[in-house]
Amino acid sequence: MTTRRLTVAQALVEFLAHQYTERDGRRHRLIAACWGIFGHGNVAGVGQALLESGDALPYLQGRNEQAMVHAAVGYARHNDRLSAHAVTTSIGPGATNLVTGAALATINRLPVLLLPGDTFATRPADPVLQQLEHPGAGDVSVNDCLRPVSRFFDRVVRPEALIPAALQAARVLADPVETGAVTLALPQDVQAEAYDWPEEFLADRVWHVRRPAPDPAELEAAAAAVRAARRPLLIAGGGVHHSEAEDALRALADATGIPVASTQAGKGSLRYDHPCDVGGIGHTGTAVADALAGGADVVIGAGTRYSDFTTASATLFAAPDVRFVNLNIAPYDAHKMAGLPLVADARSGLEALTGQLAGYRVPDAYASAYTAGKAQWEATVTRAYSSRDGRGDGARPTQAQVLGALDAVVGDEDVIINAAGSLPGDLHKLWRARSRRQYHLEYGYSCMGYEIPAAIGVRLADPGRPVWALVGDGTYLMMPTELVTAVQEGIAIKVIIVQNHGYASIGGLSESVGGERYGTAYRFRAPDGTYTGDPLPVDLAANAASLGMTVLRPRTTRELSAALAEARASDRPTCVYVETETGDTVSGAPPAQAWWDVPVAETATRPAAVTAREEYDRNAAARRRYL
Repeated sequence: MTTRRLTVAQALVEFLAHQYTERDGRRHRLIAACWGIFGHGNVAGVGQALLESGDALPYLQGRNEQAMVHAAVGYARHNDRLSAHAVTTSIGPGATNLVTGAALATINRLPVLLLPGDTFATRPADPVLQQLEHPGAGDVSVNDCLRPVSRFFDRVVRPEALIPAALQAARVLADPVETGAVTLALPQDVQAEAYDWPEEFLADRVWHVRRPAPDPAELEAAAAAVRAARRPLLIAGGGVHHSEAEDALRALADATGIPVASTQAGKGSLRYDHPCDVGGIGHTGTAVADALAGGADVVIGAGTRYSDFTTASATLFAAPDVRFVNLNIAPYDAHKMAGLPLVADARSGLEALTGQLAGYRVPDAYASAYTAGKAQWEATVTRAYSSRDGRGDGARPTQAQVLGALDAVVGDEDVIINAAGSLPGDLHKLWRARSRRQYHLEYGYSCMGYEIPAAIGVRLADPGRPVWALVGDGTYLMMPTELVTAVQEGIAIKVIIVQNHGYASIGGLSESVGGERYGTAYRFRAPDGTYTGDPLPVDLAANAASLGMTVLRPRTTRELSAALAEARASDRPTCVYVETETGDTVSGAPPAQAWWDVPVAETATRPAAVTAREEYDRNAAARRRYL
């Protein structure tokens, strides 16, 4: 057997450079690049191996370990999970900074390979710098924090152990059911140790990404349930995008007239102007979609995991006889809501279901009703985008007006990225998604700080596409560091900073649950000790400029449109800084159309909390178990 003598780190880099995925006859690099920040836990191991590999596995320099994972996740999502990035860090804080990003990746079912350094396997000195000493377990390190947020975890304590560990890591990354964060913890002494590696281990390897077809019996039962429906509703989740099933979904909608609502991850599965598209569903959904959900007798979930936002905390689907048909490649999700499971790839399943439903069409009265509801909601969106509330074009815009101005500037090819704050709710209700890739919302973990690095990841995946990161001031302050990376690499992302002086989303939530916006404003303390004084004199635009960004400062709704057009045309990283009206904590978007369960104090002395608890009890009474 032919072998090559390499260090463990060198062998791992060589192995990763030769892994591929294949679906529908198209091959992709499984790991297209490796992000890294180096320290004593990986500088002489993975760092040296990347240096020695040349362009075999391209290296990307980041500023924050969590942000590097976010960039990798943005890249993987834009590539339909068929290509991913690796992230390497030192031991200690570099490794633990990965945990939040790993949780985001796993919750959203998106692949990323984590390669944290680890303490010495041979323990020549105990403890070494940054080593966690656990009195009851000598083999525990800080990397064990990554176990619960990883879909696969292994610690490579001997060179030969890399072979099964690396193969399992690649298998999980490429598996559409199991994918998420994958962690290979690499003790720093083992990284540098040499071994004779079989050439077969280092050769090209292709991981076929399967498209399983539905079981005939499950398909027959699902089709029978839909055929019997008078008020069916289809919910498109992220699995529709991951499977590239948009054409199959459109074909089913065209053939049957079944209305299609979408989760945050599934929005854009149909264009907003398709007759069957009724917009977002659930707590941040549209009035028409939520009304249809409330009366639906059959709900077809395609690639959704039914989060509480989607189900309005188990209050949305109110018809006594409602049944669920769950098309999902993951059996775990296909059996939720006590539904009829249709375990299959989303595209294969939708195509098969369309065939089984030949001749079926929703009643004309039902189609007319949701068509009218859709038109009414479109009018609502137009009002939210254009309303001046008597203030004129010289006033500062509301958040909804910011989205309206952006809607007027972007093309079908633009990508809009967001994750946290009040923007996800406004976008889900208002944004008119024009293509399958345009709407990029991370709402499984809703992680502040995702947007800017994810925009970099998307732009790396698709360099010619305009990419917008939409962030509030709270999110920006969490993680602006990767602006430096965008400037360094000439990655022409566009960043919109909405300055509303605090946590607007949580402020509104706090008020609704009796918390009186406590601790949610970015203001000086007032004489009574509360944060209700003047807004803080921070200048986030100046901060972005200091990091190398081109910064535009529109002050009015009239100036905003021109600034957005200038940013879109720019060939370098550009920031548009928009300050909403002082004290404006209302976005200008319509209120929530459905409930969300956030427990309220059962006993309280303050009137706001007492009133909020009464409202909570009324809403909670509508919760049900779908059995």
